[in-house]
Amino acid sequence: MRALIPTILALGLSASAHAAGGNEQHTAGGYDQLVNLAQEWRRFEQPEHHNCLPDYGAAAMAKKMEGLQQFRTRLAAIHSDGWSAGEKVDWQLIDAEMKGFDFDLHILRPWARDPSFYASVFGEESDVPAHEGSSAQPAIDLFRYGYPLSATDQKTLTCQLGAVPALLDQAKVNLKDGNAKDLWKFGSQAFKQQAEILAELEAGTLKMRALEGTVAGTLEGANPDLLKAVEAARLATISFSQWVEAEARHKTGRSGVGKENYTWYQQNVHFVPYGWDEQVTLLRRELDRAQAALRLEEMHNRDLPPLQPVADAAAFDKLAAAKMAKLTDFLIKQGLVPDRPYFREAMAHQVGPYVPPERRNFFDHTTALDPLGLYSHSYHWIELARIKNEPNASPIRRLPILSDMFDSRSEGLATAMEEILMDAGLYDDEPRGREIVWIMLANRAARGLASLYVQANEASLDEAGRFHAQWTPRGWSNPDSPLVRFEQLLYLRQPGYGTSYVTGKLGFDHLVARAAHAAEAEGRSFDFAEFFQRFNQAGIVPFALIEQEILPGSSALRP
Repeated sequence: MRALIPTILALGLSASAHAAGGNEQHTAGGYDQLVNLAQEWRRFEQPEHHNCLPDYGAAAMAKKMEGLQQFRTRLAAIHSDGWSAGEKVDWQLIDAEMKGFDFDLHILRPWARDPSFYASVFGEESDVPAHEGSSAQPAIDLFRYGYPLSATDQKTLTCQLGAVPALLDQAKVNLKDGNAKDLWKFGSQAFKQQAEILAELEAGTLKMRALEGTVAGTLEGANPDLLKAVEAARLATISFSQWVEAEARHKTGRSGVGKENYTWYQQNVHFVPYGWDEQVTLLRRELDRAQAALRLEEMHNRDLPPLQPVADAAAFDKLAAAKMAKLTDFLIKQGLVPDRPYFREAMAHQVGPYVPPERRNFFDHTTALDPLGLYSHSYHWIELARIKNEPNASPIRRLPILSDMFDSRSEGLATAMEEILMDAGLYDDEPRGREIVWIMLANRAARGLASLYVQANEASLDEAGRFHAQWTPRGWSNPDSPLVRFEQLLYLRQPGYGTSYVTGKLGFDHLVARAAHAAEAEGRSFDFAEFFQRFNQAGIVPFALIEQEILPGSSALRP
């Protein structure tokens, strides 16, 4: 696949100020101007709507392409002379968002290639700042509503869900030339899930994970128009799922973006410094390190009794509550998290239910033995609580950045927390729990490495799932499980997401190393907790940008 983006962006930057509107206010410097432009830009990036129906047709997207170049010209005219390091980071964020949208318009084109893009009804909150992967907007987030639904919320949902059949009809037109085999082969699963969510909403049995805890969805007291809209959306979803499955049999094309485009996207949109080849090397190294460390840990613990899985729901509930309380207390005691009620509540709400042995996926296997590993990764929810209760000082960073640019920062830090807390002593009284940490890292490295070969069009999603499972220790991963299929499809749909857990962790390691080295060079001790607080203040932006903000300066010998 030819790498179009650098040429496209260069053309966009050469457009005249007159083409961008010719208004003098677009050529002046000033951070306030950037904030205003960013707000206007984020409104523009959303699709045009008519009666809650977004327009992703060819004409609408051609119009977006034209408007994007105008925005890029306007952004280039804003000069950052005299700005603070943080303000310059905000300029780079908006610039990267525009590059990401350009990549979507010319390379990813999810509205024309990816059936899953049109799954727009969601039954639980993501543990990262926005939904993983792209979807038609606005997303219909059922977990955000209060139940029973108010009259206002019923009107909103009637409009949004009422547009689902028309959106799926539009999708059939927009996708008519799509030939990305794996995107189609795996594309029906999102709609089967969407249909289940809507059926459970109709039945009053919908239980949704959210920051504030479990939300019970019901149509109790709903008006007839909403009831009809929900039923019509469910039936249209089932029909579309069947259509995707039928069409998938005839698809033969490649689905990955290719090595060159992947590298450009990672380095220019997500600020991940490693290209495709470097990421292969790094993830192989992390997979080897995790596998070797696990075996050494097992040898070290060989005289200890093995961990035993919990036997029933009551035992798990007791274990899970105790482990989450232990983890939260540990975070606070170590000075990594201030003692705020909303941080404690955010974690307490995420203990999760008991899962019987025959239904366990990879993560269920880990929590049945020792939930501390996965709960360490659930630091995600503290970050979401901070977004809600302690908004970032930057108006540009208060909303999730586009193109899933949060992935390496969010997933990388959450993965890093597993090992950070282990090294800080979380498992001193239960050394066998350390084995879970290494197994989780091996799983993340294996699935990320597999995703790289899929993006390079050197492996299919089926092959990626098998590799993913084969290199996950103890046989805890099943290539045919809904979890593995979901993960590998997501990593195909959103380039770099599958590797972000590891590349992001490496980015955090680098940041710690630089901060500690700077402290030592200045003759002062390094306080990890104090560093972590400064790090968090920067918000959920790529590690490379956080480094520019809190650790300015560079060296020719910079590692």
